[in-house]
Amino acid sequence: MRHLKSLLGKASVRYLLVGGICFLVDVGILAFLSQVLHWQLWLATGVAFVASFFFTFFVQRILAFRSTAPHGLSLLKYAILVAFNTIATVGVVSLFAVLPDGWLIGKVIATAITTIWNFFAYRYWVFAHRVPAPLPTPEGVPTDVPR
Repeated sequence: MRHLKSLLGKASVRYLLVGGICFLVDVGILAFLSQVLHWQLWLATGVAFVASFFFTFFVQRILAFRSTAPHGLSLLKYAILVAFNTIATVGVVSLFAVLPDGWLIGKVIATAITTIWNFFAYRYWVFAHRVPAPLPTPEGVPTDVPR
C-alpha cells in the first residue's frame, strides 16, 4: 500500500493513469463514430479527439498535476495544444487508414507520440504556476505600510 501511495505521488504516474482513461474515452468515441455510425475517418478522428477536450483538461489539471494555475490562461494554453495535437492525430491516423483496422493502429501511434510531448507541455507550460517574485521596495519604506 505504501508503494502504491508513493507511486501515485508522482505526477508522471498520475498523468499516465489519467491519460489511459482519457484514451479509452477518446478511442471509444472514435470507434463508435467510425465503425457504428460510418462517419468518414478524418471527421470521426477529429470529433472524438476534441470531444474529450474538457474531460481531459479538468482531470489532468486536478488529479495528475494538481495545478493552481489560473484557469483561463491554462485553458487557453490547453486549447492551443489540443489544436496542434488534433492536426497531428488526424494526420497520423489518416496515414495508417490504408491498412485493415489501420485507424486503430494510427490512433495508438498518435497517442504514444502526443503522450510524450504532452507531459512536458502540461507540466512546464499548460499547468505550470509560477508565483511572481515580490516587487522590490524602496529602501527605508517598511513593507507592511500601504503605498
